[in-house]
Amino acid sequence: MEEQAWALHDEKTLLNVPLSVLDLSPIAVGGTAADALHRSLDLARHAEHWGFSRYWVAEHHNMDGIASAATAVVIGFLAQGTSTIRVGSGGVMLPNHSPLVIAEQFGTLESLYPGRIDLGIGRAPGTDPMTMRALRRDSRNQERDFPTLMDELRDYLSETDGGSPVPRVRATPGWGLTVPIWLLGSSDFSAQLAAHLGLPFAFAGHFAAENTQLALGLYRAHFKPGPILERPYAMLGVTVIAADTDEKAQYLATTPMQKYLQIIRGRINSAQMMPPVENMAGLYWDEQEQAALEKRFATAVVGGPRTVQEKLSRLLETTQADELIIQSEIFNHAERLHCYEILSSLRMR
Repeated sequence: MEEQAWALHDEKTLLNVPLSVLDLSPIAVGGTAADALHRSLDLARHAEHWGFSRYWVAEHHNMDGIASAATAVVIGFLAQGTSTIRVGSGGVMLPNHSPLVIAEQFGTLESLYPGRIDLGIGRAPGTDPMTMRALRRDSRNQERDFPTLMDELRDYLSETDGGSPVPRVRATPGWGLTVPIWLLGSSDFSAQLAAHLGLPFAFAGHFAAENTQLALGLYRAHFKPGPILERPYAMLGVTVIAADTDEKAQYLATTPMQKYLQIIRGRINSAQMMPPVENMAGLYWDEQEQAALEKRFATAVVGGPRTVQEKLSRLLETTQADELIIQSEIFNHAERLHCYEILSSLRMR
């Protein structure tokens, strides 16, 4: 059944698959959130010029290294500073918020920037348990409640009158607007829910690569066509560090590797973007720590243009993803821009 569903898709190559950007607005050590947000805007403008399809920012809280906590505000900032590229959330964590508030926020964004706003929804907290309590969020029965929250959000954005889940309560702006909703996930739960609801699905392959085939297979096998999509549409997240040579890319990749190292050590709240280093070997505490980091980073695409092209082509051949959304944390802003410039050039080869 899975093979039959996959067979419905045309062959995917870098020449015909859209490329998009996933950005956490990383805060560099010694820098500020304002610096990070203005770098994001500059990258969004370049991505628009280079033909990327969409630019998504992600909700995370209580993290010194991420400036995109107020995700809807950041989306407005990026949309105001660009002209044509789609801007959205990758994602907004629905259990952290009232569905009505999300509908109003994204209804406002769609009203201001019609036809350019995406609403990517996730069910993870995007933070630690203490911050979850500060957000006034109850994590109990999350899987049971998430589909109910999704139904409520979709009702608030419904095009039909009387669709509100609460009598005499309407999302304004929001009601009747066409705001594309995506489901995000890193496991099979969101994949199957996206299939059931007939929604596009974005899989977090950049940090859960081991679940990619299972999740995409389930999504395609169980997809129910509806008014939004006639056939499944899967976008895959992937970490890419591209440079002029393999050696330079490996050097630049030590920036996200240092961040993941801090996460492995339980220091996720203070993992700011660090400058690259010549050798990671002296930074490990022990062999287990090194093995954990290498496993986490094994699926990243790192290299010069030819290496990146070969690895992404194999990834598309294996997954048949309909779109790739690229995350790339590089300390030097000019080198980060060049990474995405290289990616854009691969589509013309």
